[in-house]
Amino acid sequence: MVNLVRIVLGVLTAIYAVMFGKDYMESSKNGLLEAEEEKSWVKPGIIGFIANFGDTLGIGSFAPIVAMSKFSKMKVHDKQIPGMLNVSCCIPVVTEALLMTTAIAVEPITLVSMLAAAGAGSYIGAGIISKMDEKKIQLVMGIALLATAILMFLGLPWINLMPGGGNEIGLSGVKLVIGIVGNFILGALMTAGIGLYAPCMALVYFLGMSPKVAFPIMMGSCAVLMPIASAKFIKEGQFPRKASLAITIGGVLGVFIAFYLVKSLPMDILKVLVIIVILYTSFTMLKPVLSKKQA
Repeated sequence: MVNLVRIVLGVLTAIYAVMFGKDYMESSKNGLLEAEEEKSWVKPGIIGFIANFGDTLGIGSFAPIVAMSKFSKMKVHDKQIPGMLNVSCCIPVVTEALLMTTAIAVEPITLVSMLAAAGAGSYIGAGIISKMDEKKIQLVMGIALLATAILMFLGLPWINLMPGGGNEIGLSGVKLVIGIVGNFILGALMTAGIGLYAPCMALVYFLGMSPKVAFPIMMGSCAVLMPIASAKFIKEGQFPRKASLAITIGGVLGVFIAFYLVKSLPMDILKVLVIIVILYTSFTMLKPVLSKKQA
């Protein structure tokens, strides 16, 4: 089953990489790269390194990338942020999955069906998000970041309000249907910029599955859905190409360094800092939308 998942990941990622490379070269010839706002390679590269370094350790990468992009004043339209997140983090996330998923202690039908559901959700979600206007994107991103911060807060050990899970390694009947539908929705939401890790972990716990199986399900879901969603964003052209490539390169480096060199970090303290940054970023995304509605 592990080898089958890796083969699927390899095929999907290869298709995505060909599409990204072809789009990048054609955009370079047509002058689209020169027209993009962000000119620097260094800033998005550093952001990609830090975010995917943290993602490898379980913090997540979407919300930190949005937060750091805002703080560093990286020049990218809000409308293109969902596409940038999915396209730029695709290869780093697949790299994480290939490095870390050495054994998948999950019942095969449960694993395959939930991963397939996430991929289907991401394809449909990407098509919707790529066509939304900038104000709607700001609203969706703001709410998504707020939801991410709340879930991360509830998962802190001294809060401990997340479901505790059970001992099951698979689902059947109604629970399997709930798991498939839930992961489909999470796959669609991920294309809007909300990370899948925390809500997927909550879903796994809620259905009574063992906490040990949360990692292969959430990591496998992300690794399957991101090439699919990214291909859709590339087709629609709704992402900053140069910044996305820079984040990808920095992100892969961050994954390797985190995986091979880092043994331990005060993760709970880091998560608190990330939560604070995410809440602030959510406020900055929602403020112009809410102010316009009041006016």
